[in-house]
Amino acid sequence: MLMILFVLALAVLFLLILKFKLEPFIALLITSFGLALAVQIPIAEASSIIAEGFGNTLAGVGILIGLGIVFGQFLAKSGAVEKIAEGILSITGVKKSPAGLALTGSIVSIPVFFDAAFVILNKVIKSLTKKTGIAKITFVTALAVGLIVSHSMVIPTPGPLVVAENIGVDLGIFLMMGIFVAVIATLVGGYGYGMFIGKRMKTEEIEDEMEEVQEETDERPNEKEITKSLSFGLIALPIVLILSNTVAQLFIPENPLAAFFAFVGDKNVALLIAVLVSLLVLKPYIAGEYKVQFNKSMQDAGSILLITGAGGAFGAVINASGMGDYLIEMMTSWNIHILLLAFIFTQILRASLGSATVALVTTSSILGPQVAELAVSPVLLALAICSGAIGLSLPNDSGFWVVNRFGNLTVPQTLKAWSLGGFVAGLTGITLVYIMHFITLV
Repeated sequence: MLMILFVLALAVLFLLILKFKLEPFIALLITSFGLALAVQIPIAEASSIIAEGFGNTLAGVGILIGLGIVFGQFLAKSGAVEKIAEGILSITGVKKSPAGLALTGSIVSIPVFFDAAFVILNKVIKSLTKKTGIAKITFVTALAVGLIVSHSMVIPTPGPLVVAENIGVDLGIFLMMGIFVAVIATLVGGYGYGMFIGKRMKTEEIEDEMEEVQEETDERPNEKEITKSLSFGLIALPIVLILSNTVAQLFIPENPLAAFFAFVGDKNVALLIAVLVSLLVLKPYIAGEYKVQFNKSMQDAGSILLITGAGGAFGAVINASGMGDYLIEMMTSWNIHILLLAFIFTQILRASLGSATVALVTTSSILGPQVAELAVSPVLLALAICSGAIGLSLPNDSGFWVVNRFGNLTVPQTLKAWSLGGFVAGLTGITLVYIMHFITLV
């Protein structure tokens, strides 16, 4: 019954947005309250659960989104984004630029959380679209899939680290095999699938996107041309700061410097430092008043914050409904191979709960104690779980709305690029896991 209600809730949500043209924020709240009542959560509790889900989501990414929009706005208006695009093109060439962006996303997502990385890098998409003529949705798919693959599969990101701990695998082997699977999954699900759907978009849609990019670019009359080195340096700054914390915790956890790096490496602090540095160094490259840029950034942030928070509220209702416990009971009764079971179970949790990290933690916590009895490589089991967390992000996931709004996509385009692209990458991951499994049996 819970599964039926979940599917019906998604159907209602899509109907409200696509058929009745309601704003996603309003549609998400209506669906959240409706699902809460359908699963017999008391009305008073339903309101509290939704409010807490909204608040907890924004507590995690609210500051990040606000700072990220300001940072991205200044990078765009200074011409830094165009220089970054030129740098990517000089390495990959025009035809392979989506592959370059996908792999860039994979690298960036290892030290940086998905939301932060997408916020920082999404401005590059419009510039690459203008310079290459390749459909915008191809670049959105490449970047988003590249980011989520590493977020779900490569340590030291939190989810995979918990999986490694629960399953009991050697971190060095898990890291090397995780990178191997992540690179191939990114190229297939991000670059390959992104090119596939991009070529099948209607010509009018691509032309509209190109006009939108051209209009935005024409609005920036630069007084001075920024250099590529400064452009890459600015976008790398928050990434390096965040990575410094990761490195410090791994190699000098007891050293007093670790506390310093923990502070400057916090994602919110790192992005705040990047914003402050950009205010100082980008002034010669931006025409007009800074206040105008700030006002534009805050306008963009408002709707994104509301939608992101509402997505978290929807996920909170699903969690409170007992969907996770129900899925555990249902899946453990299925008689299928353990690697496939781990993949499917994590995939269903990912789709129903809206969190890759929660899906990874839940599945590995269940299967971890049984590793000795499963007669399968613990590393391959861990990779199967991680592959299941990559795809099928639905509107109950706040990441869905980050990609939707920052990528400037419609809901159907977001499902096509983000949800299905991630699913293809996940299928690629589990396929590679089974290939390695059969090789070890020979």
